[in-house]
Amino acid sequence: MLIIPAIDLKDGACVRLLQGRKEDVTKYSGDPAETARRWVREGAELIHIVDLDGAFTGEQKNIESIKNIRKTVDCRLEVGGGIRDLKRIELLASIGIDKIIIGTIAIKDPALLREACLKYPNKIVVGIDAKKGLVAIRGWEEVTEIMASVLAKEVEEAGASGIIYTDIAKDGMLMGPNVEATEEIANLVGIPVTASGGVASLKDIANLMKIKGLYGIITGKAVYSGAIALGEAIALVRRG
Repeated sequence: MLIIPAIDLKDGACVRLLQGRKEDVTKYSGDPAETARRWVREGAELIHIVDLDGAFTGEQKNIESIKNIRKTVDCRLEVGGGIRDLKRIELLASIGIDKIIIGTIAIKDPALLREACLKYPNKIVVGIDAKKGLVAIRGWEEVTEIMASVLAKEVEEAGASGIIYTDIAKDGMLMGPNVEATEEIANLVGIPVTASGGVASLKDIANLMKIKGLYGIITGKAVYSGAIALGEAIALVRRG
């Protein structure tokens, strides 16, 4: 299992949002590449990057910051936020991004998802962001009537190489993850599932570690605020 630090980009800076609300923003660093370097020094093998401007607008605004991170660190990178066409997927693949996270188009254009999975095997991951079990899209501003569990099975069948499951009611709140909902998704599919949202302590990580086959745990605010030391969290999962 991996502990995966998050870098959320807004206006070129490294920030965190509360429950995805763009008005509730805390800026942590004006140098995302240096932040990535810090996470690698502390043991990160994979970094989770979200272009928040892209998630809200559908057009990525932070591509230069993403390129700088790619040039700065050797670890694997996964990128999401505003990736809604093949052209953007091709661009990210061309600059060496290891995993490309699709969210909104998994619902709005399932044919495009299938095409992307065929063209980029083992590279396309679907972010399923849920509130009370229902999928949220467009930077979490729109909650659909689609059950997260139903979408999980559909994207697996489409050829996605993994799922990142986020409980948006928990995200950025440091109130603990939704272990039960995450476990439900992990048990439904045969592709890797990563947990995201609400991780606030090593105890939260230990609770998620009980989920059989969970691939990784994304942590954002907790490592920025110092509630969790990234190196300690990585050591914990390595010990099993």
